[in-house]
Amino acid sequence: MHRVLILGAGKIGALISGLLASSGAYEVSLADVDHSVAEAVVKAHDLKGMSAYGFDAKSREALDRHLAAHPVDAVISSLPFHCNVTVAEAARHANIHYFDLTEDVAVTRAVRSIATGSDKAFVPQCGLAPGFISIAAAELITHFQSLRAVKLRVGALPQHPNNVLKYSLTWSTEGLINEYGNPCQAIVDGRSVEVAPLEGLEEIEIDGTLYEAFNTSGGLGSLAETHGASVESMNYKTIRYPGHCEQMRLLMNDLKLNQDRGTLKHILENAVPQTLQDVIIVYVAVTGMQDGQLREENYVNKIYPQLIAGRLWSAIQVTTAAGITAVVDLVLARPDRFSGFVAQEQFRLPEVLANRFGQYYAPGGTKDLSSEVIVSGKVGHQRKHGPHKAA
Repeated sequence: MHRVLILGAGKIGALISGLLASSGAYEVSLADVDHSVAEAVVKAHDLKGMSAYGFDAKSREALDRHLAAHPVDAVISSLPFHCNVTVAEAARHANIHYFDLTEDVAVTRAVRSIATGSDKAFVPQCGLAPGFISIAAAELITHFQSLRAVKLRVGALPQHPNNVLKYSLTWSTEGLINEYGNPCQAIVDGRSVEVAPLEGLEEIEIDGTLYEAFNTSGGLGSLAETHGASVESMNYKTIRYPGHCEQMRLLMNDLKLNQDRGTLKHILENAVPQTLQDVIIVYVAVTGMQDGQLREENYVNKIYPQLIAGRLWSAIQVTTAAGITAVVDLVLARPDRFSGFVAQEQFRLPEVLANRFGQYYAPGGTKDLSSEVIVSGKVGHQRKHGPHKAA
């Protein structure tokens, strides 16, 4: 029985705790600054092996006291990104495994430093993007003798947009603003560079629907460090419905709200509704040489809300929670394989999709172990990975 502490009982922490506890292989402690929130989640799940706690995980002293009194094998942070350095330091002090959902580049660098020399795994950037998107891209990269371009695209979108932003709040508003406002990593002409967020606007068509994509921060994860030296170009962009980028440029750049993120958060949360009727789009395109020919392979997947344990969870909750729980499960099943800083691309896509939690990435909201992989390139060339199922 693996013992884990989950910090944060919000939208994602609630599902992470339920998935792990329902497997019967985890003893789950769920902590929140508001004990009643954590307790409500535990009662709603009504599962054996779950406990609720209340303390402020931003306090290193409070976190150290809890870990000393309630030893665990791993800590999973579903807190805002700016809390995670403290959590990682506490994990190193307690000599336990560490996992988070951060998209913040500076936080990830700090976690890498904290992990140096540890025999436990420190795995930041779990979830969807960064996270699963890097795992999918790394798998396609292994199919090429040499690389030319790697494109990562992810969208968390309302299925039925009806406001001027053509968007609904599906996850952390702070995280969203962070992605829209911070510099972005990319590989351009073989060099690692920073590019501006909300730039690089392009059109992309998937299943006959037109979208736009533009630079956002953090989604590339550590993939550029791992494979950047062998590729001409690599970038990550967020997928939205056409027109969204222009509106966000108005808010963040023209009205200078990137310099007043508290006000921007208030505006978005007051004006933009939340929804459980969302869709996640995962798109990876890798171009390079195979058998002496220039070819392209694509991973394309759409994930919709799913019923889990009798409750409807949004697609962003499902993909984020499934991503981190699959990685946690793989590490704790074979802790001898992972130590120190662990990049997402160290996990193999077939392993993740075959995992009891990773299987929620099956297309169309089903729970078989397939994953839609659409491959384009030279006529007559096709490569399939595992069971193939059309969406």
